[in-house]
Amino acid sequence: MNDKVIVITGASSGIGAATARVVGRRGASLVLAARREAQLQAVAADSGPRAFAVVADVTKRADVEALVAAALRRFGHIDVWINNAGRGITRPVAELTDEDFDEMMTVNVKSALYGMQAVLPHFKERRRGHIINISSVLSRLPFASFRSAYSASKHALMPLTANLRLDLRAEFPEIHVSSVIPGLVGTDFGLSAKHGGPDSRQLPNPQPVEEVAEVIADLIEHPRAEVYTRPIYKQQVAAYYAADDVATLESLPPWVASKR
Repeated sequence: MNDKVIVITGASSGIGAATARVVGRRGASLVLAARREAQLQAVAADSGPRAFAVVADVTKRADVEALVAAALRRFGHIDVWINNAGRGITRPVAELTDEDFDEMMTVNVKSALYGMQAVLPHFKERRRGHIINISSVLSRLPFASFRSAYSASKHALMPLTANLRLDLRAEFPEIHVSSVIPGLVGTDFGLSAKHGGPDSRQLPNPQPVEEVAEVIADLIEHPRAEVYTRPIYKQQVAAYYAADDVATLESLPPWVASKR
């Protein structure tokens, strides 16, 4: 990846930090963005000699546009833009407030929209580039009702990603637009969720975050539209949408397990 300049949002922890370490150690030049400066600088220091930290709040369009400008000043071009910033929530549908729902859409959808729109003119000028949006298996499978608004936000992100890919396909075939679809990952995501929640690392069978980072690194090297971080997730999605009545599946694990 010595010739790649990669921007990663939400890079101070979790999937973003792990991805920075994996691709940085393979030689990529990195622009890492997050709000928490100390944590972000620590990740940059551990992600190879060409990792550059930019403190930014990607829920603000101006900050995202400034991030593009900072990356171009530093490295002259951008090859890959990873919209990874996001947050969970622990609250069922009946208890959601306006503020709950608005925050999920702002953090998990609008931040990615800002990133896509901000970097796209540069990619069109170069006629190549790769946008990667980090989604979730909860965008397609309602495993966890307490993640209701998070699931809704990730569901919204999926067609935005696909629609942009379709819009670019004819004129800009070398601009790739991809979704990464992880399931439960062993990070502090659960503890950081709005209204608290279970530690993702203590739930059954979390995927090591390093495995997810390796999937993302492979996607950068071999672009494709969608990638599940474990094959079983793709199988579960296919079974769910092929069912005559999804309610039948929702009475079985893993749906029933999420109610405990």
